[in-house]
Amino acid sequence: MVAYSKKLIIFDLDGTLGRSKCPLDPEIGKLLQKLIAIKKVAIISGGGYPQFQTQILNAFPVGENNFSNLFLVPTSGTRLYTWRGTWNEQYAEHLSPKEKEKIMTSLNSALKQADYIQPTRVYGTIIEDRGSQITFSALGQQAPIAEKVAWDPTRKKRENIVSFLQPKIPEFDVRVGGSTSIDITKKGVNKAYGIRKLEEFLHMTPDDIVFVGDALFPGGNDYPAKATGVDCISVKNPEETKTLIRSWLAE
Repeated sequence: MVAYSKKLIIFDLDGTLGRSKCPLDPEIGKLLQKLIAIKKVAIISGGGYPQFQTQILNAFPVGENNFSNLFLVPTSGTRLYTWRGTWNEQYAEHLSPKEKEKIMTSLNSALKQADYIQPTRVYGTIIEDRGSQITFSALGQQAPIAEKVAWDPTRKKRENIVSFLQPKIPEFDVRVGGSTSIDITKKGVNKAYGIRKLEEFLHMTPDDIVFVGDALFPGGNDYPAKATGVDCISVKNPEETKTLIRSWLAE
C-alpha cells in the first residue's frame, strides 16, 4: 500500500483514532505503539494539549515512554510538541488578549443573531480559551458522547452560527469541528498549516506524507489537509483506522 512507503503518517484524532473527547481504546494504543516503533507518526486535532495527554498518551501501554517518533499537533495546527525525554513545545500561534476579546464578543453576537437556544443541560465550559484557539462547544467540554453525536449530525446548527460569525471576524478562520464544536484560529492557521509546519520541521515534502481523517469532505475540519498536496485517506471511524494500521504493520 502506498501509505506504508511514506515517511510520516498523520492522523486526525476524534472520529479517526477515537471517539470525541474519549480516551483511545487499548487496542489502538498498542497499534500506534507498534507503528511509531517503525514510522514517524503525527496526531492533529482541534483539542488542546491537556486533552492530548489524557486522550492519547494514557492509551499507551504502562511504561511506554519512547515517543521520539510521535509528534503532537493540538488546537488545529496552532502548536507542535515533540518528545525529547519530555514533551517540548516547538511553536505556538497564540491569540492576543485583544484578539480573544474580539472573538468572544463576535461569537456571542453571532449566537444571538442565529437565534441560538442553549441546551437545557450542558456539561462544563461552553466557550473555551485554548490559548491559540477559541472553541465553542454547544453541550460543554465534558458532554456524553451519545448526546454530542445526536445534537447536530447534519452540522446545520453550527453552520448557521458560522454564517453569522465569519463575516464579523474575517481576519480569523472559523470552522465546524468535532460533533458539537466551532473552532476559531488566526487566518490560515488550520490543519494544512500544521501539516506544512511538520514538513518544515522534519525536512519533508508532501510526497513523503499521508494524512488519515474522517472529515475530508468540503467543509469538514480535515478538508484543509487536501490543499497541502499530501496523500489523503478517508476513514469512517476508528475501526477502519485500526484495519488500516494492521494492514501497514503486516507489510
